[in-house]
Amino acid sequence: MHYIVTGGAGFIGSHITRTLVESDHDVTVIDDFSSGKRKNIQKVLSSGKVTLAEGSITDVDLLERSFDGADGVFHEAAIVSVPWSVAHPVETAEVNVLGTLQVLAAARDAGVKKVVLASSSAVYGDNPELPKREEMLAEPMSPYALSKLTGEYLGAVFSRSYGLDFVALRYFNVYGPGQDPASAYAAVIPKFITRISDHEVPLIYGDGSQTRDFIYIADVVKANLCAMERSVNGVFNIASGERTSVKELSTLIPDAMNVNVRARYEQPRAGDILHSYADITRMKQELCTPDFSLPKGLSETIAWYRNNTGAVGGGTKLTGDYT
Repeated sequence: MHYIVTGGAGFIGSHITRTLVESDHDVTVIDDFSSGKRKNIQKVLSSGKVTLAEGSITDVDLLERSFDGADGVFHEAAIVSVPWSVAHPVETAEVNVLGTLQVLAAARDAGVKKVVLASSSAVYGDNPELPKREEMLAEPMSPYALSKLTGEYLGAVFSRSYGLDFVALRYFNVYGPGQDPASAYAAVIPKFITRISDHEVPLIYGDGSQTRDFIYIADVVKANLCAMERSVNGVFNIASGERTSVKELSTLIPDAMNVNVRARYEQPRAGDILHSYADITRMKQELCTPDFSLPKGLSETIAWYRNNTGAVGGGTKLTGDYT
């Protein structure tokens, strides 16, 4: 098969790209490298299975050329920073809304069978009801969240109007190897790992009772492939279906890194959602069941950081000047 991965040099997109190549598919990566990294796809570019189309999803001509002959599109490209979207709502809409519309139109015109969109749990806003269910009323609280919800609606319209198969995957807290801790998308996990590696204490904003639903990157890739390959349409939560407090995480990660360190607590950040937890019944029934528990995923992630960034740990318990 020939697949398109927009944002294919980003954290999630590059993992999808590598998995497709390993499965002997041909891939066209579209990325303008505004947030994606060339190093994420450097190895697969030499495989002969990947074509790089450098540019933005706002470039209609680029999309039309790239989509010709494609079987499916994994649409990962987006502006993902919530604070940036608040400061730049128009620019966010140009990429996340107009860009998505152009991706859908190009897919329709090229005869692409299906588009799988990266959406976000941010569409639920701060609704306190738990767990989050796909049929809940969306309450986006930022231009970013609104743009993702709009992308879902656009896909549904193209599905009804033009027969384009469409799936929207609402990612919760994705983590794993290769995630940039400085990225606007990065969850607390890479931030904790890299702070500990730099002999700095993990920072917890608030009392640490806030909970998140963490899902390992391999399970996210698996969900994307199932969404593409199976006869399904609509919206799916993509998560582990388990709640972990940030305070608990601040113990799990140092223990897994074989380091003695305690987190430092700071004032809560304005706008932080207190609890995030997904109902993944539909995901398990129609797509797949996550393979990675949090301890297993943390072990894989820490091993990657240790091998690629010099993360500490792996021997005797370390103590020292953590500031």
